[in-house]
Amino acid sequence: MSDFFGHVTGDQDPVRKLLSYIPGFGGYIERSNRRAADKLVRDSVAQRFEELYKRISRIQNDIIGQGGLEFIDELEKAALQLRTFADKIRTATYGYSGFFDAVKINEEELAKLYAFDAAFFQIADQISAGLDNLEATMGQTEGLPAAIRNVVSLAREATSTFDRRYETINGAADA
Repeated sequence: MSDFFGHVTGDQDPVRKLLSYIPGFGGYIERSNRRAADKLVRDSVAQRFEELYKRISRIQNDIIGQGGLEFIDELEKAALQLRTFADKIRTATYGYSGFFDAVKINEEELAKLYAFDAAFFQIADQISAGLDNLEATMGQTEGLPAAIRNVVSLAREATSTFDRRYETINGAADA
């Protein structure tokens, strides 16, 4: 996450750099940079999960082509979870506390949010590995159902992690 924040802050135009020297305005610029970094992270996460969704759709077609129609409903659950997650992450409100926002995020809460953001990439890697396993078990009636259940479970974990991230932000609003 710090790479994204560094990328955003390193690309500031000269006017923003000048204004960052004005007392009190620097905090506003930092919050603005956090918003931009948050958008960059979430766009990257959404893109990664969109790629996983497309991959699972291709796998569904392959399974149908191999006569595995009985597995499609279960696999569709995972596909739907991935699509829903990508849409949620792409359309959620951006940022970590604007200047006039009701929700103020402190550094401890910000660290938690960064941990959630990192978890999204880790879950994407786990889902990708699960899809590798799923592809390896295609054509095997014994291992295929377990591989599908694993992918469904991992896809649900992505949505669950997003919900916990959202609760962290709302918990800051209640504090």
